[in-house]
Amino acid sequence: MTRRRIVIVGASAAGLAAAETLRTGGYTGELLIVGEEPEQPYDRPPLSKQILAGAWPIERALLRSEADLGKIGAEWRLGCRAVGLKASDHVLKLQNGDHIEFDGLIIATGVRARPLEGRAAFRNVHYLRTLNDALAMRSTLALEPRIVVVGAGVLGTEIAATARALGLDVTVVGPHRLPLHQFGHHIGERLADLHRSNGVDLRLGVSVTSIHGEDGGVSGIGLSNGETCSASAVCVAIGSIPVTDWLDGSGLKIGNGVECDAFCQAAPDIYAAGDVASWWHQGYGRQIRIEHRMNATEQGIAAARNLMGAAEPYCPVPFVWSDQYNVKLQAYGIFPSDGTFSVAADGAKVVAECRQNGRLVGAVGWNAVKDLRLRRQAIADEMLLVA
Repeated sequence: MTRRRIVIVGASAAGLAAAETLRTGGYTGELLIVGEEPEQPYDRPPLSKQILAGAWPIERALLRSEADLGKIGAEWRLGCRAVGLKASDHVLKLQNGDHIEFDGLIIATGVRARPLEGRAAFRNVHYLRTLNDALAMRSTLALEPRIVVVGAGVLGTEIAATARALGLDVTVVGPHRLPLHQFGHHIGERLADLHRSNGVDLRLGVSVTSIHGEDGGVSGIGLSNGETCSASAVCVAIGSIPVTDWLDGSGLKIGNGVECDAFCQAAPDIYAAGDVASWWHQGYGRQIRIEHRMNATEQGIAAARNLMGAAEPYCPVPFVWSDQYNVKLQAYGIFPSDGTFSVAADGAKVVAECRQNGRLVGAVGWNAVKDLRLRRQAIADEMLLVA
């Protein structure tokens, strides 16, 4: 099929990878890229570390130079939100009222931060998802507040590590007994000890019941165990929500994201990639959605190739990393709630393997880059037995 106009909704890492793949794959038709944020595509992992700490200028987080973006030969609609889609008619509606016809669409709208429901709004209660979020939080941290981080996952613990490196008083609150609990108790306990040794006050196994404030500014939070934490700033990192509300009535199947088949296809001529995409992973034999940086690029490439007719199932070994203090955490695969862990330690290096029904499905390394690569291949080999 000859495609005349392809639209990518999401000027993100996934959207950029899709656009470049279309062009390098020989697509010469019209290419329109719609992005809700006014900035050109940028990298998100530095937001909680180098950008938040003020160690990088904004330009260093940009994924491409102006010249490289120009080589793509696309029309960019930045600061313009998609507000509706009629999948059967192949028509996209934009916030400015434009109706865009297409014969190929890739949805890469990502996720938004999950809010603390039912909590009053106060100054200096921050969420970290966008570049503007990071800059606003950075301005607050420059005032050297007493900060409470709500959430002990990857993002929450990275924010805590960055704030401690800036010399701030930091408390982390989380509902599980250990940080990064999905990686098993051994890694979780090591990470808890690491944060405590760096001066972080961990309040784990509790939830937030209230936020207190004075004169419109936050002053503390109440916890489910009856305790109160004083704070002049709060950073909330309790997960995210796929940006799919604009697809209500579109005709697409929406569940935990845009639901796709093994080829990232959501409907005829419509594909999804990145954090917003839920697809059938043949290697794991289940529907899956991944909020990892590498997946954004890899799935953007896969969606673009399949839109152009490659018909290749997307079956990656998921990969995520986190740098905190002097520790590099890396993980391959998935970590289901019913998984069982075994741990191999060699001095400062640790590898925890996760098995489900006796099958290796994930592995996480603590300063164990080379050792973990071997587990990646083992996980891939296990997936071949299912695919």
